[in-house]
Formats: sequence, C-alpha cells, structure tokens
Amino acid sequence: MKYNFDEIIERRNSNAMNTDGWRAYIFGAPDDAVFPYADDEYVRMWVADMEFAVCPEIIDAMQERLNKRIFGYTKIFDKEYYETFAAWCDKMYGWVPKKEHLFTSPGIIPALYELVEFLTEPDEKVLIMTPSYAFFMHAIDHSNRTMVCSDLINDRGNYSIDFEDFEAKAKDPKVKLCIFCNPHNPSGRVWTEEELKRVGQICKENDVWLISDEIHCDLLRTGVRHTPMAKVMDWDKVITCMAPTKTFNIAGLQISHIMIQNPDLIKIWNAQHFTSENPLSIAASQAAYGKGGEWLAELKLYLDGNFKFLEDFLKENLPEAVYKIPDATYLAWVDVSAYLPDEDLPMFFANNAGVLLEGGNMFVQNSDGYIRLNLAMQRSVLEEGLKRIAEAIKNKK
Repeated sequence: MKYNFDEIIERRNSNAMNTDGWRAYIFGAPDDAVFPYADDEYVRMWVADMEFAVCPEIIDAMQERLNKRIFGYTKIFDKEYYETFAAWCDKMYGWVPKKEHLFTSPGIIPALYELVEFLTEPDEKVLIMTPSYAFFMHAIDHSNRTMVCSDLINDRGNYSIDFEDFEAKAKDPKVKLCIFCNPHNPSGRVWTEEELKRVGQICKENDVWLISDEIHCDLLRTGVRHTPMAKVMDWDKVITCMAPTKTFNIAGLQISHIMIQNPDLIKIWNAQHFTSENPLSIAASQAAYGKGGEWLAELKLYLDGNFKFLEDFLKENLPEAVYKIPDATYLAWVDVSAYLPDEDLPMFFANNAGVLLEGGNMFVQNSDGYIRLNLAMQRSVLEEGLKRIAEAIKNKK
C-alpha cells in the first residue's frame, strides 16, 4: 500500500477525546476516577474516530493554508470548493446537490439540534429507528420534543425496517420529523434504493420532514455503493447531512455539509444559523474530496481485512457471539448476550479486559446485549483487544 495503516501513533496528551475523555463520556465519571488499568494500558475501541494518520494530501493542504499566516473571519467564497464536492458526489453516488442548496455547519450533531427546533413545535414528535445513534435522542430531548421509536427487525444481526410499524407511527399527526440514518449506525446497514424510496414515500404521504444523516456514506466495504435519500426522493422536505470528518479522520476540524432544498427552511437557516467557517477546515475538506480518493480506497481495503479478522476470531474464540460484517462504517456491532446476559458491558470490559468500548445501552433501545467495537485501528492492536475481550468472557465466574 502507498499509505501505512499499521503505523501506531501516540495520541495521549493531545486533548483527544479518545485518550483523555473516556471516563466522563462512557461512565459519567470524574477525571480522577480510578480504574483497574492504567490509562496507557487500555485498548481503546470506543469513540468513532480512527487511529490512522490523516492522509498527507490533507496535511499538505492545511500547511499551505497555514503558510498564509492570517486566519481571519472566513466563509467559502471560492467556487472551486463546491465544484470539488460536487465532483466527489457525482463520482461516488451519481448524484450532485445544487450549489444553492449546500450549507455548512460545525458538525451534523449541532445541525440536528438546530433543525429539530426549526422544524417542530414543542408539543410535536420526532420519529427515529432503533437502535439509534444516541445524539438523535439527545437532539430531541434538548428541544423538549417527544421521541417516537420504530424498532428495526433484527434477524441474527441482519437488520431490516419494520415498515408496518414505521408507517403507523408516521401517521400520527403529531409526528412532524423523522431523523433517518443512511448508512445505519450502529448496525452498518446500507439501505437499498427500494427501502429508501419506501421510507421517503411514507414520510411524504404524511408530510413528515426527513433528515437523512449520511455521515458514514463513504466508509463502505469495497464494492458497496451508497445511495443518498435525496437521489431517490424528489421532495424538498428531504435534508441531507454529509461530512468529510468521519471518512478522513478529521472530526476535530468540525465541518459538515447540510443540503437544504426547501426555500422556507433555507430562509430560517440563513436567519438563525451562524455561518462562519474555519479556514483550516475548508482547506482540509477540499483536499479530502479533491485528493483523498486513493487514501480512502486503501483505507477501505484495510478495514475489510479488520472486519474479516474479527469474523474469524469470533468463530474460533466466541462462537455464540452474533456478528455480521457490516455494509458500511468502521464499527462492528456484536451481540455477546449469550455470554454476558446481565452485565454492564462497558464497565465489565473496562474492569476485566482493559478494553474501552460502547455497549448497546448507549443506542437508545432495541440494543441490549450488544457491544460496538471501533475497528479503525492497527491490526496488531485489534488482535490484542479481541484477545482481551475473549479472555475476560472465558474467565467470568
């Protein structure tokens, strides 16, 4: 490979959430809380960023921008930025958003918080599919809206949408918004065009706004293709959220793309959303979409190998675990309830394995007994983490 994904990079003492923020995030514990393992002894398989170095083309673009030596108030004025992003969308998805529909936000999460308030009233409801990324719930709760859940059907790790239940809940006149995840987090399902059309049509028939969070859309297994919801639904109440941050491991640079088609919502967004951008984020994002394709292709091959490694490991060491290689993401969703039916899973593995991970309890509902493992790490570290997990399960009394 041109890029070295086996290189281990020291992240401690860099204010990284991954190394320095896990006590509060996973356990709600203070910074000085004592755990059985020293911080540098833990294998970290939790927060959704990668242990891989950012591709050098992005770093070079940031350095070039640094060399300009002034970082004043900044917005995207250069038409080449849109053209680069549009070319990426065309190549990857066969879909191009209009320039006048493209807006930025420091992240998809803050955009969700804003959009829930823009699109719903306090006595109205927001529909999600569960298990769900927890910040969908947090955005709803923050605005004091009511959350409505439609559980996905889980057939031994093969997830599908319960359309009968979803439609029944969308018909509630108080349901005004659906936050949809495409590809799905945490299961990694890439929805088919037929599934997307059916979800979109149900929302359209019931006049339910549809936010499609597509942040994982480029982190696909090799050969898999992503379809944006807006590509199959010609309806201006579809809002598409994408970002280079997850794909290219630049989450700390905080830039995302929010595609808004509805003219009334555009007016609200322009009036109430702060629209300044970070100059380094702009440089990084444009370089990612313009020059990061080869790095991403090699990353996907490396991740394919990690997912296969996990599959083989579980078959040999934990055969009762339920696991399916996901269509997308670098996150493995593993059911270990056959071994640990009544445990606080993050605490169990932190205390008994020296592994930091997220449990199903962090994904709203319909997720008991699951752990989510971040596989975006060097194969040697992955192997060590899995050995610890298996040993802790086997040694449980």
